[in-house]
Amino acid sequence: MSEKTIFEKLYAIDVNEKTEKKGNLTYLSWAWAWAEFKKICPDGVYEVKKFDGIPYVYDPNTGYMVYTSVTAGGVTHEMWLPVMDSRNKALKQATMFEINKTIMRCLTKNLAMFGLGLYIYAGEDLPEEPPKEYKCCDCGKPFKEFTSKDGKKFNAGQVYHLAISSAKKKGITDEKARCSECLEKLIAEKETGNDA
Repeated sequence: MSEKTIFEKLYAIDVNEKTEKKGNLTYLSWAWAWAEFKKICPDGVYEVKKFDGIPYVYDPNTGYMVYTSVTAGGVTHEMWLPVMDSRNKALKQATMFEINKTIMRCLTKNLAMFGLGLYIYAGEDLPEEPPKEYKCCDCGKPFKEFTSKDGKKFNAGQVYHLAISSAKKKGITDEKARCSECLEKLIAEKETGNDA
């Protein structure tokens, strides 16, 4: 399978129901992500990089950093992640529990480089909205971030993918994102047999 095909298949997977919000970051379950990745890439392997047998690098001024790599389809992506506290500040003292959790989060970011859940990182390193505009395929209305009744925040990319997922649940399987108005209109047309 080509790198492009792998990316397209993994990027199309809706990960929203497997995420958890902590502070201003969204976390994807690493166990679920690895299982989904292996379904598409059974040859996939990951590696925790070690330095003199230790699974992290430490600097007294900057803290701890972990590194992982994932290889599938002859392609390897590397990723790194600092060990952080609950406020997302780099730790200068860390337990092995915190280091282990960070390694697994780093693995999840590795999988995002192959496409799985990449959109949840869309604004992570940007002070503003990502440059890509997420629009309804029918009317062109942009998808915007919103907060659900239970307080969970969704960025525009997540809303875009939620729209595709919502359409699938209603029997529309063309993998296109539509705003709620256009989706309801399409469903109504299909029910009355007026779809083109």
